[in-house]
Amino acid sequence: MAAEAAPAIDPIHQFNIVRHLPLSIGGVDASFTNASLFMVIVFALIAGLMVLGTSSRAVVPGRIQSLAEMAYEFVAGTVRSTAGDSGMKFFPLVFSLFMFVFFSNILGLVPYTFTVTSQIIVTFALAALVILIVLIYGFYKHGTHFLNLFVPSGVPGLLLPFIVLIEVISFVSRPISLSVRLFANMLAGHITLKVFGGFITMMIGAGAIGYAAALLPMAGIVALTAFELLVAFLQAYVFTILTCVYLNDAIHPGH
Repeated sequence: MAAEAAPAIDPIHQFNIVRHLPLSIGGVDASFTNASLFMVIVFALIAGLMVLGTSSRAVVPGRIQSLAEMAYEFVAGTVRSTAGDSGMKFFPLVFSLFMFVFFSNILGLVPYTFTVTSQIIVTFALAALVILIVLIYGFYKHGTHFLNLFVPSGVPGLLLPFIVLIEVISFVSRPISLSVRLFANMLAGHITLKVFGGFITMMIGAGAIGYAAALLPMAGIVALTAFELLVAFLQAYVFTILTCVYLNDAIHPGH
């Protein structure tokens, strides 16, 4: 009898949505999935860090308090440098987005976990929330003057219609670019790690020579994991700073 074939490597399987508690409300699928579970875990980790980090309020902070203070100061500095002191009214939103994206990215690097930010629906929902707040606050604070965001100053009248069209298209594409950037980086990184891990498994199964050959993809995984840790932070930072830039447009719509 022929030997049973080794199972094929499926790097996409790790992104499958699994329903843990199936639930339908009015025909809408409201099941509790693996994505829901890890979003709850991310929330618990963030809440735990901030509660433990701010409970003692020691003059000489411990490790957890130092982490909480570093996160606060980092995001606060980003908001002030991008949107000014007036942008601090949005600090709770920006801080929540940064911590959620960062913790989701980091948690997704742990084996047998689920990367929430590898789901386009999650990243698009976050991006759409930012743009919706920009629109609501912009019109609430400035009325129709907010539309000056699409009318740069000093543009000749002949070119103005084309410039306005470009500005509108650029604004409409913001939630798409913001969400796809985060989603694509997380997806590509995890697929690459999965493929390298599959190479190691196949090479080890080839015998003694395979063990030696597996050292190369193993070194690649170590390097990629270090790179993915950097990407996890950079993508959270990019998402945060672009959020601040967009909020700045709502606060100061004039060019």
